[in-house]
Amino acid sequence: MQNKGKRGTWLRPFFGELVDYMTSGPILVQVLEGEDAIARNREVMGATDPKQAEPGTIRADFATDVSENAVHGSDAPETAATEIPFFFPDGLCARKR
Repeated sequence: MQNKGKRGTWLRPFFGELVDYMTSGPILVQVLEGEDAIARNREVMGATDPKQAEPGTIRADFATDVSENAVHGSDAPETAATEIPFFFPDGLCARKR
C-alpha cells in the first residue's frame, strides 16, 4: 500500500497496528455517498466492539475484537475528507450518474 509509510503522521497511536492488519490480506475499499451515508453505513457496520454489535451487523458477524473488527468507516465528514485521500491518493473516479 503506497500510503503505509505515512501512518506515522496520523494522530491516533493505534493506526500503525490498524494499517498492518488492514494490509495483511486482500481488502475492499469504497467510498459511499448519499443522504446520511456515514450514519447509515455505521448502522450496517455495527458497534466498534463486536461484543456490543447488534446481530446481523458486519462486526457482529465477522469481527474478532476491537482491533480486528472486520470493517472501517469514517465517523464524520471531516474524517472522511482525510481518509479518502489516504486510500485514493490519485482521486476518485468521476460518478457517471
